[in-house]
Amino acid sequence: MPTTDDPRSSADVEASCLRFHAKAADISTLAPQLERRSLVRAEHEVVVQIKAAGVNPSDVKAATGLMPYAVFPRTPGRDFAGLVVEGPSDWIGKPVFGTSGDLGIRRDGTHASHLVVETAALVEKPSCISMEEAAAIGVPFVTALEGFRRSGMPGPGDHVLIMGVNGKVGQAAAQIATWRGARVIGVVRKDEGYAGHAVAPIEIIDSSAVDVSTRVLELTDGKGAGIVFNTVGDPYFEDANKSLAKEGCQILIAAVRKVVEFDILAFYRGRHRYVGVDTLALSSIESADMLRSVIAGFADGALKPFPIHDSAIFPLGQAKQAYHAVVGSSRDRIVLRPES
Repeated sequence: MPTTDDPRSSADVEASCLRFHAKAADISTLAPQLERRSLVRAEHEVVVQIKAAGVNPSDVKAATGLMPYAVFPRTPGRDFAGLVVEGPSDWIGKPVFGTSGDLGIRRDGTHASHLVVETAALVEKPSCISMEEAAAIGVPFVTALEGFRRSGMPGPGDHVLIMGVNGKVGQAAAQIATWRGARVIGVVRKDEGYAGHAVAPIEIIDSSAVDVSTRVLELTDGKGAGIVFNTVGDPYFEDANKSLAKEGCQILIAAVRKVVEFDILAFYRGRHRYVGVDTLALSSIESADMLRSVIAGFADGALKPFPIHDSAIFPLGQAKQAYHAVVGSSRDRIVLRPES
């Protein structure tokens, strides 16, 4: 496909795209189709040749009707990494990555050979990160960043408690918090160590063996944690509240049950705050702005992408297997590689 530096709309680009024409009843009936489609970019957009695209739980949830605002038919996928092949001349050939709350949900997404996206949504990929690694950064790190942006960024001397620290958002939050000098306490549900990268030690609490809030108070000289990043939701809601310091904030990104018991007295006496994070509300451009705020950390190695194993990379033609892996027992980040 020829490249162009014409800032105006380009000719059609033929792309291979996964397509969902209607929501699936459940994961077992998920049947993405591989189709050829014509893509056209507007003046403010570029065409990215996708080298790798992350597969997130939200991609599968949208396909099975768990997100009522997901439109059909559509191409799924929120995270991407690739090369700019059409657009402004200063972007042509550059390796880029990004993510979005609307790609793959309210408009066609990244599980394709090519993507049309706003120029302002591009983040230049550091050379030390592979395409596959870059494609898996987006949703987890933007979720962690949005939580901290809303709660107040942690810094030296702060205690950050992360419920579900070995999940991908939990690991991203631990990386960012330790990078910024905070002390991180991670909660897990069984006897295991911290599974991710950090620039400082992570204190682990096994919730199956000890009382979480009692241990948190011990580790914080009785003060509690100023920020509790609850990546799990209601199973840890009470422990999170009991672990909060005065004027502390609990960040919530998920739920198993929608309704929880809420101690109003403890809430206002503790002067607590709650922050709800839904990255589907963030545009491609807003998401790119967040990723740019931490790109220096990736470039110098203080922050690290998730490792991508060969067994976790699938061609577009095996997308169904990739989606099943995401909702199965795998802890790996799953990636589609269009050229496989």
